[in-house]
Amino acid sequence: MNSSTPSYDVIIVGGSYAGLSAALVLGRSLRTVLVLDSGQPANRQTPHSHGFLTRDGETPAQLAAIARQQALAYPTVQLREATATRAERRADGFSVTVDTGETVTARRILLATGLKDILPDLPGFAECWGISVLHCPYCHGYEVRNKTVGIMGNGHTGFEMAKRIQHWNPGLTLFTNGPSTLTDEQTAQLTQHGISIVETPIVAFQHQHGHLQALTLADETAFPIDALYAHPTLLQTCDLAEQLGCELDEKGMVVVGEAGKTSVAGVFAAGDTHTMMRQVLIAAHNGMKAAVGINVELIEEEFEAISIPAA
Repeated sequence: MNSSTPSYDVIIVGGSYAGLSAALVLGRSLRTVLVLDSGQPANRQTPHSHGFLTRDGETPAQLAAIARQQALAYPTVQLREATATRAERRADGFSVTVDTGETVTARRILLATGLKDILPDLPGFAECWGISVLHCPYCHGYEVRNKTVGIMGNGHTGFEMAKRIQHWNPGLTLFTNGPSTLTDEQTAQLTQHGISIVETPIVAFQHQHGHLQALTLADETAFPIDALYAHPTLLQTCDLAEQLGCELDEKGMVVVGEAGKTSVAGVFAAGDTHTMMRQVLIAAHNGMKAAVGINVELIEEEFEAISIPAA
């Protein structure tokens, strides 16, 4: 696939909700599309997805299967299980190399690679992540409402998390996981709202098949608990955006403008790659917007390529 003409109109790197949403729209726009998917979605442990109108409560795997089936119903859309390892600009577009060593080319590229969670090295945390250690009350808050719930956070971030989650769970406990860095005013406000503050570090998560039972603290006490909110460090899943020269913000997110355009002409981004609003519906929406932006660019390019002779 090394001919001078790009193999596809668009290569989409990432075959989860943003990537498949874009593939669906581009397929309906008569564009040739290759979706590259490594098969490791960030929500692979999450039992159920919520907040997606008409699909509330389905598993992420069910949603992905429906999305693949519908996107691949369009004959110009292909999906390949492969990991993209390198992306480069060419004179006529872009090339992407996959882990098999093969190189494919396209006129445009859409990065829908998402973010990866850097989980703390605490026994049981990884097993509970997405099941009873949670990141978003809009995704999971209803299911753990009025249960014994905690937050792992400190300082301004911990305060803001507690303030927002106490709506679902009065009587929260904020685990600062070491000496509190809350201000006196923040501490007073949390106390007034019945939110306890525990500074003793967490050393382990007691659970059954990912369902929290208790937190083991450094003083060897066990704190019974049903769920815990936490915000691990987030990183881009891969460095393709950096390879292509895309601008990243101070949090490491790809900077995008209208319709998912990055700072590099011809490169678009969608989904978690550029937003921390990590919800299926938002990812699908961003994928759709980026697909429209890509198609409009290609239409303009093709339209301008046909010159009209002067009268």
